[in-house]
Amino acid sequence: MKKHIVIVGGGFAGVHIIKSLKNDQRFRITLVDKNNYHFFPPLIYQVATSFIQASNISYPFRKMISDSRNVHFHMGSLVKVNPESKTIETDTGTLSYDHLVLALGTESNFFGMENVQKCALPMKNIEEALYLRNHMLLNLEEAARNKDIKKAQRLQNIVIAGGGPTGVELAGMLAEMGKYIAEKEYPEMKLGLSNIYLIDALPTLLSPMSKMAQETAYNKLKKLGVKIQLNISVKDYVDNKVILSDGNTIETETLIWTSGVIGREVPGLPSESVAKGRRILVDQFNKVNGVNDIYALGDICLQLTDPNFTKGHPQLAQVAIQQGKNLGTNFKKMEKSEKLNSFKYNDKGSMAIISKFNAVVDLPKFSFNGFLAWLTWLFIHVIPLVSFRSKIRLALDWFRLFITNNPSIRLILYPKKNANQ
Repeated sequence: MKKHIVIVGGGFAGVHIIKSLKNDQRFRITLVDKNNYHFFPPLIYQVATSFIQASNISYPFRKMISDSRNVHFHMGSLVKVNPESKTIETDTGTLSYDHLVLALGTESNFFGMENVQKCALPMKNIEEALYLRNHMLLNLEEAARNKDIKKAQRLQNIVIAGGGPTGVELAGMLAEMGKYIAEKEYPEMKLGLSNIYLIDALPTLLSPMSKMAQETAYNKLKKLGVKIQLNISVKDYVDNKVILSDGNTIETETLIWTSGVIGREVPGLPSESVAKGRRILVDQFNKVNGVNDIYALGDICLQLTDPNFTKGHPQLAQVAIQQGKNLGTNFKKMEKSEKLNSFKYNDKGSMAIISKFNAVVDLPKFSFNGFLAWLTWLFIHVIPLVSFRSKIRLALDWFRLFITNNPSIRLILYPKKNANQ
């Protein structure tokens, strides 16, 4: 009988298992996801800033698997795992499995701050990116017609919590778009009131990257006018005031949260299988500790057996891609009773774009920045997109937008059931 593999989560890890096993008639695969599309998280900030369309970085699962005879899609959210009965419960039905793969990824971590969780704007998925886009565009419109200087400044101020790649890329994009667009399209707005703040509790931006990358990001963002505050964290957000750890406050109606992540909860797993940050402990084959036939991949898993990453792998797309490929190969080896491949991460480096024509790239043996790094960033971020059409469309859009400095998709759209609501 065919082995039934249930994959929960259609991110990089889940998609690359499917690529490894599609049309292999020894397996029946069911992909479970709460959305009906795969998307590319590293570019989600460009959706939030109206630079590219959401469709540029997303692709429907059913379209993706339409030529795979052994792959099916189940739209639903995971509710519970039942290891004893080898079933999972979703909000749209129950599925049995022979092998279960958990690749749910992470969600924003607000570190127990209730007001921040309630009022800050995260950017982990397409829906949140589109909501943030609408929020910022609506604030600009209100600021343009507001005669109260204090209120106008509060509407224009943007605070970004988190100085990692997402925070740096977002700050650079917002600063450049404000420079090229605001003066032309919002002539009635007092532009001198606008400030972009980038806050981080660590002493440097881009803390996992090289010193060259950190200094380049800091200096370039400073030159663009971003107000960088390091060794300072957000402690609360009350009455449109961001309260900082040094006692200062910033008045703003836009607190963007990129400051941390936590694994998505998986009810039903034994507590000893879950580590700090809700990451799921796995062995060298990505099998979850303490249970049989359950595997965890990508950002949600914590593997301590890789000799080069004894504290766990970084939560990067490349880790998920490589783990997905390795587990797909191991499923085939299991069918032949062959020795399995232990997972060892091949670190290909990291990168971040800072502004137009300027990026930083850390490779295993050397680092570089500037225009060449920017071209490298563009190339690397087009390759992983699922469809050929998406790659061509995104490349053409980027070429046009970087030349004109004027994206034209700044539309405030309200999804409603009918026109009278």
